[in-house]
This record gives sequence, C-alpha cells and structure tokens, in this order.
Amino acid sequence: MAISGGLMDAYSYLYRGHVFANAQTGNVLLFSIYLSKGERIQALHYAFPIVAFLSGVALSTFICHFGKHRDLLHWRQICVLLEAVIFFTVAGFSQNMNLPANCLISLACGIQADTFRRVENENVATTMCIGNLRSAMHSAIMCCLVNNREDRHNAYISFAVVIAFAFGAIIGSVLIRHFGAYSICFSSVVMLVCFFLMFISPQAKRNNHINNEKSNPLTSELLRKK
Repeated sequence: MAISGGLMDAYSYLYRGHVFANAQTGNVLLFSIYLSKGERIQALHYAFPIVAFLSGVALSTFICHFGKHRDLLHWRQICVLLEAVIFFTVAGFSQNMNLPANCLISLACGIQADTFRRVENENVATTMCIGNLRSAMHSAIMCCLVNNREDRHNAYISFAVVIAFAFGAIIGSVLIRHFGAYSICFSSVVMLVCFFLMFISPQAKRNNHINNEKSNPLTSELLRKK
C-alpha cells in the first residue's frame, strides 16, 4: 500500500502538472495562496483534488457501512479493487486531462487513507509520511529511554512504511520516464496483489506461525508450558 502511495504522489507531481494528489496540505496551501491573489482559476486547480480526497474518504465510509457484513469479499477488498480500476482509468487520460486525472488519484488516495490506518496496533498512513516519521522517531526515542519492546516494534513498522513510500516514489519516477501515463498501472498491479493477499486470514497466518514455532526444538518446550 505504501509503495503505491509513493508512486501515486510521484506520478501526479511529475506527470500531471505538479499537483500532489496525496499531500492535501500542499493543495490547501496552494489553493489559499492563489485565492488570496485573486487567481480563482488556478486556485480551483488545487481545490478539486481536495474535494476528491474528501469524497474518497466518504466513499470508503459508505463501503464499510454497507459492505462489512458481506461474506464473499471483505469491504477493504472492495476498496482495493476500486482503487485498481481508478488507476487503470487514469492511465488512459492524456495530459490535456490532468485535472480529472489528479482528482481520480486523490479520490483513490482518500479511499486508501481511510481504509488502511493501522498495522499491528500502530497508527500508520500509507499515502503520506509526516505522521509516520513522527511516530517512528517518538517510538525510537522511547525505546532508547525505557528499552520498551513495543516501542521498538512500532518504530520498525513506521520506518518501514516510510521506506516503502520512498521506494514507490523511486519506482514511479523511473516508470514515468519510460511509460508516461501508463506508469500508474503499476499501482493497479500492487492493488491486485494486496487484494489476493487479503484472502489470507489473520488466524491462518497465526496458525502458520505457531506451527513453525512448534517445529523448532528450542521453542517447543516453551510453547508447551504456555
């Protein structure tokens, strides 16, 4: 998810008119600056992605509310498939259609930001970095001060998400030079991989981990006692 988040931002900035589809803080800032100058058309250039992001959050909430009791697919899988479709659609837009392309990317960003907010009890964002950097540094310092195992684990998770985001931006930059508009299709591929990974239930993962531990003679006795 974070790899796709980095690629989305690189794509919208490098190929779609220097707009950050993920970083709505920048869009709010630029919208305010142009509005203060009386340049309303340019201000709208940054206002529409903000509205699209908010629409994505709303759409994710509706999907969660009406789809969380479905047995065939988890509601988060529906969101992931929707993102994949959005990215494939954006790939067909020419650069004369940068505004609707950025709005669709912001819509997908809003969906993803609202749908995936935690990793193993740690709050993370897969579409931006500032919160992850803060959490990572806070947990790392707390680990140094009190040597807390949980803080160390949380620091690893937050730093890993930031690194994955940066890696996605690097991939996006390289792909854009070779494939242009179609480079966003890589995000669709990532979404489809995530979609199939989500068929693996947490309980199945936990059982596999326990079985691996039991097969280890060094830990089998400890597990038996537990």
